[in-house]
Amino acid sequence: MTRTRKLLLAGVAIALLVGLALVFGRNCPSAGIALTSRARNLHRLKNRTLWPQAADFDSRITLDALLEPGDDRSRWSTDRAAKIQGLVIDVAYAGAEAANCFNPCRCDIHVLIATREGAAKNEQVVLEVTPHFQSWADQQGLDWSEQTLHAQLVGHWCEFEGWLYFDVGHAEESENTAPGNASNWRATGWEIHPITKITVVK
Repeated sequence: MTRTRKLLLAGVAIALLVGLALVFGRNCPSAGIALTSRARNLHRLKNRTLWPQAADFDSRITLDALLEPGDDRSRWSTDRAAKIQGLVIDVAYAGAEAANCFNPCRCDIHVLIATREGAAKNEQVVLEVTPHFQSWADQQGLDWSEQTLHAQLVGHWCEFEGWLYFDVGHAEESENTAPGNASNWRATGWEIHPITKITVVK
């Protein structure tokens, strides 16, 4: 294959990828971009749009229960929802990801909570606001932007409601499933994702 032909094929591939990114960026399906049915199903869980009903909540789930040591992959169910309280340590945008079609304008927002101020990263639980619920909040006159949530929540004890999700992609960076790993930046792979309700308690 000549050099010119290789460059031409590379250019076509790049143009195709850019075109797909533009299409999916504006019309990203709940399954995001995924090559396997397992990945599509995980993305759909991340991108749920329904509110959990009273019967969906597992009352056993608290921040202390999520922080309980031990391999917790099967401890809870992604079919259930939770209501937990904790001290908000940080709020920040996550990076672009396949679940959101790699659109940098449709990123989830991480809310990190712990039981106390100064908690190490491997003692923190990750909760996530998804683009759908950011849009819903806008329609209700609520500001769930990263900047506003950071200003309103960090340093406060808050209550969060939403669906449970186990992020298998971060199991090897979670203290409960990879104990003692120096690169652990979270306590557990379990999250509330998406967050459907936020209340500042104090």
